[in-house]
Amino acid sequence: MANTASARKRIRQIERRTERNQARKSRMRTFVKKVEAAIAGGDKEAAAAALRVAQPEMQRAATKGVVHSNTISRKISRLSARVKALTAK
Repeated sequence: MANTASARKRIRQIERRTERNQARKSRMRTFVKKVEAAIAGGDKEAAAAALRVAQPEMQRAATKGVVHSNTISRKISRLSARVKALTAK
C-alpha cells in the first residue's frame, strides 16, 4: 500500500488512465470486428466503408500510446489487403 500522498495520487492517476486506455482499445477492437464481419460477409462496399471508419480510430489508439504504432500500421495494411482482395474477385 502506498505510504506517501504522492504515491496515493499516482495510484489514482494510473487507475483513471488504465480505464481510459481499456475503453480506447475496446472501441478500436469493435471497429476492427465490424470490418472483419463485412469481409466475411463478402460485401466489398461495406468492408471498404467500415475500414474507412475504423482506420482513424486505430490511428488514434496508436497516437495515444495504447498500442504501438507499428502494430496499427501492420493491422491496417493487412485489413486493406483483405478488402482489396475482395474487390478483385
